[in-house]
Amino acid sequence: MTKDVVALTQRMPDPWTMLAGLLSGGPDKLVDTAGEGAVVRLCDDEGRPLVSVEAPLLVQVPGEAERLLGATPPPIPYWWTEARATTGVEHAEQLAGTFAARLAALADGTTWPPQAAQSLAVVKTDGVSVAPTPATAQPAVDVLTDKVAVVIQDRPVIAMTAWLSDAFRTAAGAELGLQIVTPPSTTLSPAVRDSLSGWPSRWVVRDEQDGYYDGLTGAVLRWQDGMFAPISAPEATTDDPRTPVAAAYQHFADIGERQLAITFRTVHPADDRLVLGGALETLWRELTGEPPAGWGTAEPANLPWSPRQITDLAYERAPEPTWVVVVGTPDRPGLATVRVGRTKAGVEEHVTLAFGYGADEEPSVEALPRAAELLATRYHLQSMLVQLRKAHRDLAVPPRFEGPGVPLAFVLGAEEVHRMPDDRARHIPLPQPPVPLGPKTRPALYYPLPGDPSDLSGWQDFEVLMRHLKGE
Repeated sequence: MTKDVVALTQRMPDPWTMLAGLLSGGPDKLVDTAGEGAVVRLCDDEGRPLVSVEAPLLVQVPGEAERLLGATPPPIPYWWTEARATTGVEHAEQLAGTFAARLAALADGTTWPPQAAQSLAVVKTDGVSVAPTPATAQPAVDVLTDKVAVVIQDRPVIAMTAWLSDAFRTAAGAELGLQIVTPPSTTLSPAVRDSLSGWPSRWVVRDEQDGYYDGLTGAVLRWQDGMFAPISAPEATTDDPRTPVAAAYQHFADIGERQLAITFRTVHPADDRLVLGGALETLWRELTGEPPAGWGTAEPANLPWSPRQITDLAYERAPEPTWVVVVGTPDRPGLATVRVGRTKAGVEEHVTLAFGYGADEEPSVEALPRAAELLATRYHLQSMLVQLRKAHRDLAVPPRFEGPGVPLAFVLGAEEVHRMPDDRARHIPLPQPPVPLGPKTRPALYYPLPGDPSDLSGWQDFEVLMRHLKGE
Protein backbone atom coordinates (compact mmCIF):
# COMPACT_ATOMS: atom_id res chain seq x y z
CA MET A 1 0.00 0.00 0.00
CA THR A 2 1.00 3.67 -0.12
CA LYS A 3 1.29 5.96 2.86
CA ASP A 4 0.71 9.68 2.46
CA VAL A 5 2.41 12.42 4.43
CA VAL A 6 1.67 16.13 3.92
CA ALA A 7 3.73 19.19 4.86
CA LEU A 8 1.75 22.43 5.34
CA THR A 9 4.17 25.37 5.36
CA GLN A 10 4.00 29.16 5.50
CA ARG A 11 6.86 29.59 3.05
CA MET A 12 7.30 27.98 -0.34
CA PRO A 13 9.73 25.05 -0.17
CA ASP A 14 12.46 26.32 -2.51
CA PRO A 15 14.76 23.86 -4.35
CA TRP A 16 17.33 23.92 -1.54
CA THR A 17 14.66 23.18 1.06
CA MET A 18 13.31 20.31 -1.07
CA LEU A 19 16.81 18.95 -1.51
CA ALA A 20 17.49 19.15 2.24
CA GLY A 21 14.27 17.26 2.87
CA LEU A 22 15.18 14.55 0.38
CA LEU A 23 18.72 14.19 1.72
CA SER A 24 17.41 13.91 5.27
CA GLY A 25 16.47 10.34 4.36
CA GLY A 26 20.13 9.54 3.80
CA PRO A 27 22.66 10.58 1.14
CA ASP A 28 22.77 7.09 -0.36
CA LYS A 29 19.36 7.51 -2.05
CA LEU A 30 18.90 8.30 -5.71
CA VAL A 31 16.66 11.13 -6.91
CA ASP A 32 14.56 10.78 -10.04
CA THR A 33 11.79 12.83 -11.64
CA ALA A 34 8.49 11.97 -13.34
CA GLY A 35 5.46 13.78 -14.72
CA GLU A 36 7.57 16.30 -16.62
CA GLY A 37 9.33 17.25 -13.40
CA ALA A 38 6.15 17.69 -11.33
CA VAL A 39 6.99 14.60 -9.23
CA VAL A 40 10.34 13.94 -7.55
CA ARG A 41 11.06 10.38 -6.50
CA LEU A 42 13.47 9.01 -3.93
CA CYS A 43 14.71 5.64 -5.20
CA ASP A 44 16.83 2.76 -4.01
CA ASP A 45 20.16 1.90 -5.64
CA GLU A 46 18.35 -0.01 -8.40
CA GLY A 47 16.19 2.97 -9.33
CA ARG A 48 12.93 1.65 -7.83
CA PRO A 49 10.75 4.32 -6.13
CA LEU A 50 10.55 4.49 -2.35
CA VAL A 51 8.95 7.93 -1.93
CA SER A 52 7.29 10.22 -4.47
CA VAL A 53 7.02 13.96 -3.77
CA GLU A 54 4.64 16.24 -5.68
CA ALA A 55 5.37 19.86 -6.52
CA PRO A 56 4.24 22.23 -3.71
CA LEU A 57 0.74 23.66 -4.15
CA LEU A 58 -0.15 27.18 -3.00
CA VAL A 59 -3.53 26.98 -1.21
CA GLN A 60 -5.48 30.25 -1.12
CA VAL A 61 -8.86 28.82 -0.08
CA PRO A 62 -9.85 28.57 3.60
CA GLY A 63 -10.99 25.29 5.12
CA GLU A 64 -9.39 22.78 2.76
CA ALA A 65 -6.83 21.32 5.20
CA GLU A 66 -9.53 21.06 7.84
CA ARG A 67 -11.98 19.40 5.41
CA LEU A 68 -9.59 16.90 3.88
CA LEU A 69 -7.05 16.21 6.63
CA GLY A 70 -8.65 17.35 9.86
CA ALA A 71 -5.49 19.45 10.31
CA THR A 72 -4.92 23.07 11.35
CA PRO A 73 -2.84 24.74 8.62
CA PRO A 74 -0.79 27.94 8.70
CA PRO A 75 -2.66 31.16 7.84
CA ILE A 76 -3.89 31.54 4.26
CA PRO A 77 -2.08 31.36 1.88
CA TYR A 78 0.09 28.34 2.65
CA TRP A 79 1.95 25.62 0.76
CA TRP A 80 0.74 22.00 0.55
CA THR A 81 3.40 19.41 -0.31
CA GLU A 82 2.54 15.69 -0.48
CA ALA A 83 4.95 12.79 -0.10
CA ARG A 84 3.83 9.24 -0.85
CA ALA A 85 5.69 6.17 0.41
CA THR A 86 5.52 2.61 -0.86
CA THR A 87 4.95 0.95 2.49
CA GLY A 88 5.65 -2.53 1.16
CA VAL A 89 9.28 -1.43 1.29
CA GLU A 90 11.09 -1.39 4.61
CA HIS A 91 11.66 2.13 5.99
CA ALA A 92 9.89 3.88 3.07
CA GLU A 93 7.20 5.26 5.37
CA GLN A 94 9.90 6.64 7.68
CA LEU A 95 11.59 8.24 4.68
CA ALA A 96 8.37 10.06 3.75
CA GLY A 97 7.86 11.20 7.33
CA THR A 98 11.47 12.39 7.59
CA PHE A 99 11.14 14.36 4.35
CA ALA A 100 7.89 16.08 5.45
CA ALA A 101 9.23 16.82 8.92
CA ARG A 102 12.40 18.39 7.54
CA LEU A 103 10.34 20.44 5.07
CA ALA A 104 8.07 21.69 7.87
CA ALA A 105 11.07 22.60 10.02
CA LEU A 106 12.82 24.54 7.25
CA ALA A 107 9.76 26.26 5.72
CA ASP A 108 7.92 27.05 8.97
CA GLY A 109 4.98 24.69 9.06
CA THR A 110 3.38 21.49 10.33
CA THR A 111 2.93 17.93 9.11
CA TRP A 112 0.05 15.55 8.67
CA PRO A 113 -0.23 13.13 10.29
CA PRO A 114 1.22 14.92 13.33
CA GLN A 115 3.45 11.98 14.26
CA ALA A 116 5.40 12.54 11.06
CA ALA A 117 7.05 15.48 12.82
CA GLN A 118 8.81 12.96 15.06
CA SER A 119 10.61 11.40 12.06
CA LEU A 120 13.60 13.74 11.84
CA ALA A 121 16.24 11.06 12.38
CA VAL A 122 18.18 9.92 9.30
CA VAL A 123 16.95 6.52 8.17
CA LYS A 124 19.47 3.87 7.19
CA THR A 125 18.13 1.61 4.45
CA ASP A 126 21.08 -0.32 3.07
CA GLY A 127 20.02 -3.45 1.28
CA VAL A 128 16.46 -2.34 0.53
CA SER A 129 14.72 -4.68 -1.90
CA VAL A 130 11.52 -4.15 -3.84
CA ALA A 131 9.56 -6.88 -5.60
CA PRO A 132 9.83 -6.24 -9.37
CA THR A 133 6.10 -5.94 -10.10
CA PRO A 134 4.38 -3.34 -12.30
CA ALA A 135 2.70 -1.82 -9.23
CA THR A 136 6.01 -0.69 -7.70
CA ALA A 137 6.76 1.53 -10.68
CA GLN A 138 4.05 3.95 -9.59
CA PRO A 139 3.40 4.34 -5.86
CA ALA A 140 -0.13 5.56 -6.60
CA VAL A 141 -1.10 2.02 -7.64
CA ASP A 142 -0.65 -0.83 -5.18
CA VAL A 143 -2.04 -3.80 -7.13
CA LEU A 144 -2.40 -4.10 -10.89
CA THR A 145 -4.30 -6.87 -12.70
CA ASP A 146 -5.80 -7.24 -16.15
CA LYS A 147 -9.14 -5.97 -14.77
CA VAL A 148 -8.42 -3.29 -12.17
CA ALA A 149 -5.85 -1.02 -10.59
CA VAL A 150 -6.10 -1.09 -6.79
CA VAL A 151 -5.15 1.84 -4.55
CA ILE A 152 -4.88 1.28 -0.80
CA GLN A 153 -5.31 4.49 1.20
CA ASP A 154 -5.45 5.49 4.86
CA ARG A 155 -6.55 9.13 5.04
CA PRO A 156 -9.47 10.81 6.86
CA VAL A 157 -11.00 11.79 3.51
CA ILE A 158 -10.21 10.27 0.12
CA ALA A 159 -10.14 13.35 -2.08
CA MET A 160 -9.73 13.83 -5.82
CA THR A 161 -6.08 14.77 -5.48
CA ALA A 162 -3.97 15.35 -8.57
CA TRP A 163 -2.39 11.89 -8.33
CA LEU A 164 -5.74 10.11 -7.79
CA SER A 165 -7.21 11.98 -10.74
CA ASP A 166 -4.25 10.82 -12.79
CA ALA A 167 -4.81 7.25 -11.55
CA PHE A 168 -8.44 7.42 -12.75
CA ARG A 169 -7.35 8.70 -16.18
CA THR A 170 -4.57 6.13 -16.52
CA ALA A 171 -6.88 3.26 -15.53
CA ALA A 172 -9.58 4.44 -17.93
CA GLY A 173 -7.02 4.75 -20.74
CA ALA A 174 -5.96 1.14 -20.11
CA GLU A 175 -9.65 0.06 -19.95
CA LEU A 176 -9.28 -0.87 -16.28
CA GLY A 177 -11.45 -0.15 -13.27
CA LEU A 178 -10.03 1.67 -10.24
CA GLN A 179 -10.72 0.19 -6.80
CA ILE A 180 -9.90 2.20 -3.66
CA VAL A 181 -9.36 0.24 -0.44
CA THR A 182 -9.68 2.08 2.89
CA PRO A 183 -10.27 1.42 6.59
CA PRO A 184 -13.83 1.91 7.90
CA SER A 185 -12.95 5.27 9.49
CA THR A 186 -12.34 6.88 6.07
CA THR A 187 -14.90 8.95 4.15
CA LEU A 188 -15.02 10.00 0.49
CA SER A 189 -15.16 13.42 -1.04
CA PRO A 190 -18.27 13.72 -3.26
CA ALA A 191 -15.88 14.36 -6.16
CA VAL A 192 -14.43 10.85 -5.74
CA ARG A 193 -17.81 9.19 -5.19
CA ASP A 194 -19.11 10.53 -8.48
CA SER A 195 -16.08 9.04 -10.28
CA LEU A 196 -16.65 5.52 -8.95
CA SER A 197 -19.96 4.92 -10.70
CA GLY A 198 -18.55 2.83 -13.57
CA TRP A 199 -18.09 -0.92 -13.02
CA PRO A 200 -15.72 -2.44 -11.93
CA SER A 201 -14.51 0.69 -10.11
CA ARG A 202 -15.62 0.71 -6.49
CA TRP A 203 -14.86 1.79 -2.91
CA VAL A 204 -13.66 -1.22 -0.92
CA VAL A 205 -13.89 -0.93 2.88
CA ARG A 206 -12.01 -3.27 5.22
CA ASP A 207 -14.26 -4.70 7.92
CA GLU A 208 -13.54 -6.94 10.91
CA GLN A 209 -16.83 -8.83 10.64
CA ASP A 210 -17.40 -9.23 6.88
CA GLY A 211 -13.87 -8.84 5.52
CA TYR A 212 -14.55 -6.30 2.77
CA TYR A 213 -17.64 -4.49 1.53
CA ASP A 214 -18.59 -1.82 -0.99
CA GLY A 215 -18.70 1.52 0.82
CA LEU A 216 -21.42 2.89 -1.50
CA THR A 217 -23.77 -0.12 -1.68
CA GLY A 218 -22.86 -2.27 1.32
CA ALA A 219 -22.39 -5.42 -0.80
CA VAL A 220 -19.98 -7.88 0.83
CA LEU A 221 -16.91 -8.32 -1.39
CA ARG A 222 -14.17 -10.87 -1.92
CA TRP A 223 -11.00 -10.79 -4.00
CA GLN A 224 -11.80 -13.05 -6.94
CA ASP A 225 -10.72 -13.27 -10.58
CA GLY A 226 -8.28 -10.37 -10.19
CA MET A 227 -10.56 -7.81 -8.53
CA PHE A 228 -12.88 -7.14 -5.60
CA ALA A 229 -16.40 -8.30 -6.51
CA PRO A 230 -19.63 -9.20 -4.67
CA ILE A 231 -19.54 -12.71 -3.26
CA SER A 232 -21.17 -15.38 -5.39
CA ALA A 233 -24.52 -16.93 -4.51
CA PRO A 234 -23.10 -20.21 -3.13
CA GLU A 235 -20.93 -18.24 -0.72
CA ALA A 236 -23.90 -16.16 0.39
CA THR A 237 -26.55 -18.65 1.50
CA THR A 238 -28.36 -21.52 -0.15
CA ASP A 239 -31.79 -20.14 0.76
CA ASP A 240 -31.09 -16.55 -0.27
CA PRO A 241 -28.90 -16.10 -3.37
CA ARG A 242 -28.87 -12.30 -3.09
CA THR A 243 -25.57 -10.59 -2.30
CA PRO A 244 -25.46 -9.98 1.46
CA VAL A 245 -25.05 -6.47 2.85
CA ALA A 246 -22.37 -5.84 5.46
CA ALA A 247 -23.66 -5.28 8.99
CA ALA A 248 -21.46 -2.20 9.42
CA TYR A 249 -23.04 -0.56 6.38
CA GLN A 250 -26.53 -0.89 7.86
CA HIS A 251 -25.79 1.23 10.94
CA PHE A 252 -27.96 4.24 10.07
CA ALA A 253 -28.48 7.13 12.47
CA ASP A 254 -30.69 10.08 11.51
CA ILE A 255 -29.10 13.10 13.19
CA GLY A 256 -31.31 15.60 11.42
CA GLU A 257 -28.68 16.84 8.95
CA ARG A 258 -29.61 17.21 5.29
CA GLN A 259 -28.16 17.98 1.90
CA LEU A 260 -29.63 19.92 -1.00
CA ALA A 261 -28.31 18.27 -4.17
CA ILE A 262 -28.60 19.93 -7.58
CA THR A 263 -27.54 18.76 -11.01
CA PHE A 264 -27.95 20.96 -14.06
CA ARG A 265 -26.77 21.34 -17.60
CA THR A 266 -26.28 24.48 -19.68
CA VAL A 267 -25.48 24.71 -23.39
CA HIS A 268 -23.87 27.97 -24.52
CA PRO A 269 -23.31 29.10 -28.09
CA ALA A 270 -19.59 29.02 -28.85
CA ASP A 271 -18.57 32.66 -28.58
CA ASP A 272 -15.34 34.51 -27.84
CA ARG A 273 -17.20 36.52 -25.19
CA LEU A 274 -18.40 33.43 -23.31
CA VAL A 275 -17.48 33.27 -19.60
CA LEU A 276 -18.03 29.92 -17.88
CA GLY A 277 -19.07 29.44 -14.27
CA GLY A 278 -21.66 32.22 -14.25
CA ALA A 279 -24.60 29.84 -13.83
CA LEU A 280 -22.94 28.09 -10.89
CA GLU A 281 -22.03 31.40 -9.20
CA THR A 282 -25.56 32.74 -9.67
CA LEU A 283 -27.11 29.61 -8.18
CA TRP A 284 -24.60 29.65 -5.31
CA ARG A 285 -25.36 33.31 -4.49
CA GLU A 286 -29.12 32.79 -4.60
CA LEU A 287 -28.98 29.82 -2.21
CA THR A 288 -26.26 31.00 0.19
CA GLY A 289 -25.96 34.77 -0.23
CA GLU A 290 -22.30 34.56 -1.27
CA PRO A 291 -20.21 33.27 -4.19
CA PRO A 292 -18.12 30.09 -4.07
CA ALA A 293 -14.90 30.38 -2.08
CA GLY A 294 -12.51 28.62 -4.43
CA TRP A 295 -11.84 26.18 -7.21
CA GLY A 296 -9.14 23.92 -8.59
CA THR A 297 -8.43 21.16 -11.07
CA ALA A 298 -8.07 18.76 -8.13
CA GLU A 299 -8.50 18.67 -4.35
CA PRO A 300 -7.55 20.60 -2.34
CA ALA A 301 -9.21 23.45 -4.21
CA ASN A 302 -6.41 25.99 -4.08
CA LEU A 303 -7.48 29.04 -6.12
CA PRO A 304 -9.89 31.86 -5.19
CA TRP A 305 -13.13 31.72 -7.15
CA SER A 306 -12.70 33.13 -10.67
CA PRO A 307 -15.01 32.35 -13.61
CA ARG A 308 -12.53 34.07 -15.94
CA GLN A 309 -9.69 31.73 -14.94
CA ILE A 310 -11.94 28.68 -15.40
CA THR A 311 -12.89 29.97 -18.85
CA ASP A 312 -9.25 30.50 -19.80
CA LEU A 313 -8.38 26.97 -18.66
CA ALA A 314 -11.22 25.41 -20.64
CA TYR A 315 -10.22 27.42 -23.71
CA GLU A 316 -6.60 26.23 -23.45
CA ARG A 317 -7.68 22.59 -23.12
CA ALA A 318 -10.29 22.61 -25.89
CA PRO A 319 -11.32 20.42 -27.61
CA GLU A 320 -10.43 18.16 -24.66
CA PRO A 321 -12.93 18.39 -21.76
CA THR A 322 -12.15 20.30 -18.57
CA TRP A 323 -13.03 19.13 -15.04
CA VAL A 324 -12.87 21.39 -11.98
CA VAL A 325 -13.98 21.22 -8.34
CA VAL A 326 -15.58 24.21 -6.59
CA VAL A 327 -15.93 24.64 -2.82
CA GLY A 328 -17.69 26.94 -0.40
CA THR A 329 -16.71 28.48 2.92
CA PRO A 330 -16.35 26.35 6.08
CA ASP A 331 -19.51 27.87 7.65
CA ARG A 332 -21.65 26.93 4.62
CA PRO A 333 -20.40 23.59 3.28
CA GLY A 334 -20.81 23.38 -0.47
CA LEU A 335 -19.05 21.41 -3.18
CA ALA A 336 -19.56 21.23 -6.92
CA THR A 337 -17.90 19.47 -9.79
CA VAL A 338 -18.05 21.06 -13.23
CA ARG A 339 -17.32 19.31 -16.52
CA VAL A 340 -16.96 21.55 -19.56
CA GLY A 341 -17.00 20.10 -23.06
CA ARG A 342 -17.33 21.27 -26.63
CA THR A 343 -20.08 19.56 -28.68
CA LYS A 344 -21.99 20.24 -31.88
CA ALA A 345 -24.58 22.09 -29.80
CA GLY A 346 -22.00 24.49 -28.36
CA VAL A 347 -20.13 24.64 -25.07
CA GLU A 348 -21.76 22.46 -22.43
CA GLU A 349 -21.44 22.70 -18.65
CA HIS A 350 -22.49 19.71 -16.53
CA VAL A 351 -22.65 20.68 -12.86
CA THR A 352 -23.20 18.51 -9.78
CA LEU A 353 -23.66 20.59 -6.63
CA ALA A 354 -24.49 19.91 -2.97
CA PHE A 355 -24.96 22.09 0.11
CA GLY A 356 -25.00 20.75 3.67
CA TYR A 357 -27.37 21.82 6.46
CA GLY A 358 -27.37 21.08 10.18
CA ALA A 359 -30.36 19.93 12.20
CA ASP A 360 -31.13 23.54 13.15
CA GLU A 361 -30.73 24.92 9.59
CA GLU A 362 -33.34 25.09 6.85
CA PRO A 363 -32.33 24.43 3.22
CA SER A 364 -32.92 27.42 0.95
CA VAL A 365 -35.85 25.79 -0.84
CA GLU A 366 -37.81 29.02 -1.24
CA ALA A 367 -34.97 30.49 -3.35
CA LEU A 368 -35.03 27.70 -5.93
CA PRO A 369 -37.66 29.11 -8.36
CA ARG A 370 -35.88 32.48 -8.53
CA ALA A 371 -32.49 30.79 -9.01
CA ALA A 372 -33.89 28.54 -11.72
CA GLU A 373 -35.38 31.53 -13.53
CA LEU A 374 -32.02 33.31 -13.57
CA LEU A 375 -30.31 30.24 -15.01
CA ALA A 376 -33.04 29.81 -17.61
CA THR A 377 -33.03 33.44 -18.78
CA ARG A 378 -29.30 34.23 -18.58
CA TYR A 379 -27.32 31.02 -18.97
CA HIS A 380 -29.11 28.79 -21.51
CA LEU A 381 -30.28 26.25 -18.91
CA GLN A 382 -31.25 22.96 -20.52
CA SER A 383 -32.43 21.02 -17.47
CA MET A 384 -32.05 20.91 -13.69
CA LEU A 385 -32.95 18.37 -11.00
CA VAL A 386 -33.10 19.30 -7.30
CA GLN A 387 -33.10 16.67 -4.55
CA LEU A 388 -33.26 16.73 -0.76
CA ARG A 389 -31.68 13.93 1.25
CA LYS A 390 -30.83 12.91 4.79
CA ALA A 391 -27.05 13.10 4.84
CA HIS A 392 -24.15 14.73 6.65
CA ARG A 393 -23.77 18.50 6.71
CA ASP A 394 -20.02 18.30 5.95
CA LEU A 395 -20.84 16.50 2.65
CA ALA A 396 -18.34 13.70 3.40
CA VAL A 397 -19.57 10.30 2.19
CA PRO A 398 -19.38 7.66 4.97
CA PRO A 399 -19.14 3.89 4.33
CA ARG A 400 -22.63 3.48 5.76
CA PHE A 401 -26.17 3.72 4.49
CA GLU A 402 -27.50 7.22 3.91
CA GLY A 403 -31.05 7.86 2.86
CA PRO A 404 -31.49 8.37 -0.87
CA GLY A 405 -32.40 11.78 -2.17
CA VAL A 406 -35.97 12.55 -3.16
CA PRO A 407 -36.86 14.90 -6.04
CA LEU A 408 -37.82 18.39 -4.93
CA ALA A 409 -38.09 20.05 -8.35
CA PHE A 410 -37.31 19.58 -12.01
CA VAL A 411 -36.69 22.43 -14.45
CA LEU A 412 -36.89 22.28 -18.23
CA GLY A 413 -35.16 25.02 -20.21
CA ALA A 414 -37.02 27.35 -22.54
CA GLU A 415 -35.56 25.83 -25.72
CA GLU A 416 -36.54 22.31 -24.66
CA VAL A 417 -40.08 23.47 -23.78
CA HIS A 418 -40.39 25.19 -27.16
CA ARG A 419 -39.35 22.05 -29.04
CA MET A 420 -42.04 19.83 -27.50
CA PRO A 421 -45.16 19.34 -29.66
CA ASP A 422 -48.77 19.81 -28.60
CA ASP A 423 -47.95 21.92 -25.58
CA ARG A 424 -46.91 18.69 -23.89
CA ALA A 425 -44.58 20.36 -21.41
CA ARG A 426 -47.40 22.45 -19.90
CA HIS A 427 -50.12 19.83 -19.57
CA ILE A 428 -48.77 17.11 -17.31
CA PRO A 429 -50.42 14.20 -15.44
CA LEU A 430 -49.48 15.49 -11.98
CA PRO A 431 -51.52 17.35 -9.32
CA GLN A 432 -49.34 20.48 -9.41
CA PRO A 433 -48.97 22.30 -12.74
CA PRO A 434 -45.57 23.66 -13.79
CA VAL A 435 -44.57 27.22 -12.95
CA PRO A 436 -43.49 29.30 -15.98
CA LEU A 437 -40.14 31.07 -15.68
CA GLY A 438 -39.00 34.00 -17.78
CA PRO A 439 -40.72 35.55 -20.82
CA LYS A 440 -44.35 34.51 -21.30
CA THR A 441 -43.79 33.96 -25.01
CA ARG A 442 -40.92 31.52 -24.47
CA PRO A 443 -40.81 30.37 -20.82
CA ALA A 444 -38.86 27.67 -19.05
CA LEU A 445 -40.94 25.46 -16.76
CA TYR A 446 -40.43 24.65 -13.08
CA TYR A 447 -42.07 21.39 -11.96
CA PRO A 448 -42.51 21.23 -8.14
CA LEU A 449 -42.37 17.74 -6.61
CA PRO A 450 -43.13 16.48 -3.06
CA GLY A 451 -39.50 16.52 -1.84
CA ASP A 452 -40.10 14.73 1.49
CA PRO A 453 -36.93 12.78 2.45
CA SER A 454 -39.09 10.31 4.40
CA ASP A 455 -41.30 9.50 1.39
CA LEU A 456 -39.74 7.96 -1.71
CA SER A 457 -43.00 8.14 -3.66
CA GLY A 458 -41.74 11.39 -5.17
CA TRP A 459 -39.68 9.26 -7.54
CA GLN A 460 -42.90 7.78 -8.91
CA ASP A 461 -44.13 11.27 -9.73
CA PHE A 462 -40.77 12.07 -11.30
CA GLU A 463 -40.93 8.94 -13.46
CA VAL A 464 -44.46 9.81 -14.57
CA LEU A 465 -43.26 13.30 -15.52
CA MET A 466 -40.23 11.99 -17.46
CA ARG A 467 -42.33 9.48 -19.39
CA HIS A 468 -44.83 12.19 -20.26
CA LEU A 469 -42.17 14.65 -21.44
CA LYS A 470 -40.57 11.95 -23.60
CA GLY A 471 -43.94 11.19 -25.19
CA GLU A 472 -44.19 7.63 -23.86
